[in-house]
Amino acid sequence: MTEFILGGLAACGACLFSNPLEVVKIRMQLQGELQARGTYVRSYKNAFHGFYTVGKVDGLLALQKGLVPALFYQLLMNGTRLGTFQCLKNAGLITDKNGDVVFWQSVVAGAFSGSCGAIVGSPMYLVKTHLQSQSNVEIAVGHQHTHNGMTSALRTIYKEHGVIGLWRGVSGAVPRVMVGSGAQLSTFSTIKDMVEKSKIFKHESWFIPITSSCVSAVVVTAFMTPFDVVSTRLYNQGTDARGKGIFYTGFFDCFLKILRKEGPLGFYKGWTASFFRLGPHSILSLVFWDKLRHFYTKIHLQN
Repeated sequence: MTEFILGGLAACGACLFSNPLEVVKIRMQLQGELQARGTYVRSYKNAFHGFYTVGKVDGLLALQKGLVPALFYQLLMNGTRLGTFQCLKNAGLITDKNGDVVFWQSVVAGAFSGSCGAIVGSPMYLVKTHLQSQSNVEIAVGHQHTHNGMTSALRTIYKEHGVIGLWRGVSGAVPRVMVGSGAQLSTFSTIKDMVEKSKIFKHESWFIPITSSCVSAVVVTAFMTPFDVVSTRLYNQGTDARGKGIFYTGFFDCFLKILRKEGPLGFYKGWTASFFRLGPHSILSLVFWDKLRHFYTKIHLQN
């Protein structure tokens, strides 16, 4: 249980800093939905313009939209993901007989941990996406939901679609987090292991997890962004009277429609915002996680 709590707290700490970029990323991924390039108005031209536009039109506080469900999501999803991964590592399932990290085993462990986290945190990601896409009509993109907050959103979704409705979009979340988690945790563990053995930095130096997480951030952004776009579209789409999505029936349907209508580059909408969000978030969450575990271990040994 301790591993799950430490992982969740680390991710929540990172979320406080990265949430504004998450808002911008969501907006950029939704603009021009199922429209060919050059046929729609780009309210958000890039991450920096998006940041400025949201602050100017919706107000500075709008840059922290969806923060409450985002924090709950990080606590649930990353608590489960990082906690599960660490438990697998503690059990020796990602290392060889000498204690060295085995890359392919860490990829599988990271992907498995990610899928568990995605399922647990899916309802909060759904609500977070709905709230973060809400904006002034002048810069509105994607389907506009009318929730007044997290509690209102959960109540409305449950009332209209039942418990299953709270997991709408999970078909996009599982591959998204599996790919991202597999790429992130495997590269972080492998690079951290290499840096520690190289003796470049002193033992327990902050530069060890920072260096490892910087490399991990680049890798995870490259692999995860296409799945992230699909996931955002699935979560944010409106529903018909039967509770079915108005645009997509599931992951593969969404993937094919984006490819046909928007082309391959459609999968990289919001890439800059995604990198500037995933980069700091990955770095902060992994550094916080590493240091929280070290601090807990130190206190535990003293007692």
